[in-house]
Amino acid sequence: MFIQIKNLTKNYNNTKAVNNISFDMEKNKTIGLLGPNGCGKTTSIGMLLGLIKPTSGEIIIDNKNLENLKRNDILARINFASPYIELPKKLTVRQNLEVYGRLYGVKNLKKRVDEISEDLNIKNFYDRKTGELSSGQKNRVSLAKSLINKPEILFLDEPTASLDPDIGDFVRTYIQKYKDENQVTILLASHNMVEVERLCDSIIMMKNGRIIDRGTCDQIIKKHGRNNLEETFLKLARSKNEFQ
Repeated sequence: MFIQIKNLTKNYNNTKAVNNISFDMEKNKTIGLLGPNGCGKTTSIGMLLGLIKPTSGEIIIDNKNLENLKRNDILARINFASPYIELPKKLTVRQNLEVYGRLYGVKNLKKRVDEISEDLNIKNFYDRKTGELSSGQKNRVSLAKSLINKPEILFLDEPTASLDPDIGDFVRTYIQKYKDENQVTILLASHNMVEVERLCDSIIMMKNGRIIDRGTCDQIIKKHGRNNLEETFLKLARSKNEFQ
């Protein structure tokens, strides 16, 4: 496996935000990380990014423990996008991409900034301050930032939140095309079940810090006797039982 998550746990005082989760991520596959608010998705992504230190457990990338990877190795291979983590508001879109490009050690930076900006159709507000953008525009800039270094591993937290249906569809199409062309491994946290069914090769369902089910969308829908993934999500989120 390309990435292995082994018995990952994170405690905050007496609360287990993430409780002994394990799963594998194959190269060039997209895994959906689903669950109600507060289930541990964001904390899990934070640990996978190396931003939050686990209480226990291991994250193995290409047979190397994440804790032993050098900072530059992580920056060269991994990136993320989240509408809940804002880019510096007083910098323009162009300036933000240039700053993050330098942070991630991107070569031929001007060419890469132009390329990703053209791809995501953000050049028409290139020189506006990021804090002045609409939430949908900010999302596209955040996605551009997450791809600036052409990462092998990409973590996406609600990448199409606040986007209108047209731009949301554009972004999903772009993510799928980019993954297929660049052999990217993606972990996608989303509450948009149509998006998950479209983009994900398999899904993991979390609740109360635990993994309660996993499989392909079709497998899990069939297992729980529902018509679609949204109905299945509601059943799992509202149930008092833990499945798996």
